Amino acid sequence: GNQTSKRTHKTNIFCLHFRLHCPHHHPAHTQTSPTSKTSTMISSMRISNSMFLRQTVVKRWQSAKIPLETNGTATAKVAAEAVGKSGGTTVASVPKPSGGLMNIAKDHPFAFQLGVATAKTAAADLLVQVVAEKKSFNEIDWKRNGIFVVFGFAYLGGFQYYLMVNKYRQWFPTMDRFAKLSFADKLKDTAGIMDAAKMVLFDLVVHLPIMYFPSYYMVKEVVGGETWNPADWARDGVTKYIHNAKDDLTAMVKLWGPSDCIQFVLPIHIRLPFRHVVSFFWTAYVSFTRGAIEESPEESTASVQES
Repeated sequence: GNQTSKRTHKTNIFCLHFRLHCPHHHPAHTQTSPTSKTSTMISSMRISNSMFLRQTVVKRWQSAKIPLETNGTATAKVAAEAVGKSGGTTVASVPKPSGGLMNIAKDHPFAFQLGVATAKTAAADLLVQVVAEKKSFNEIDWKRNGIFVVFGFAYLGGFQYYLMVNKYRQWFPTMDRFAKLSFADKLKDTAGIMDAAKMVLFDLVVHLPIMYFPSYYMVKEVVGGETWNPADWARDGVTKYIHNAKDDLTAMVKLWGPSDCIQFVLPIHIRLPFRHVVSFFWTAYVSFTRGAIEESPEESTASVQES
């Protein structure tokens, strides 16, 4: 290996020195000037050093199992990274380029979450207004669409990522390990199955009814209400949620119950993209049934009495 290369390097220098000082072995059998001898020796040593360097690079690349170019030589940039200025022994790793939607979701999960949640929520509302409600582009209620843009970005994109990734990882310690197992191994992991069941129950019993719906109705009041008083936003939003709770929670269990059973056994970086696919149809339902800016139950009762 390296010992053979060093012996070859020393032999080349010895032969060069012998030829320069022994005129009988020179091809022209003539004595050369000292300057010519020195120039020839320096040039030959450079060639010898270059060959020795190339052999070292090749062996290090082969030991690291990094493929060379088709002509058997390495590029100057990669060779410099492999050997280093000080002749280090480590070889620079070559990063694998990532691409595709799933790789983006895996490499940049939070940014991906924000973008998809915002775009998906706004698109679902626009679809309902144009297709289901038969509105033209000029008739689109952009104030209503703004409710879904704000809610999609702030809650579905920001808070939901914090809850279902950061906090779930603390509350359910087997989440990461369980997500990486094959389906057959998941069936044998009792602790992982228990944590997955707890996540489903938490989503259906705590997250959606206590966090999601009140937040949606409050954002709806922030964007579509006529007051700038946060107390009024909270009061009116919670009042409307209580009025619609029976229908909202029934629809929630029917859709998110089966969906959560699938979501919480998927790999971590696929869970939220999967949730966004389901959420697109859920958002369309919410937009169709709860999207219109309406009066609170007290206001509608008062207007009926006045009439």
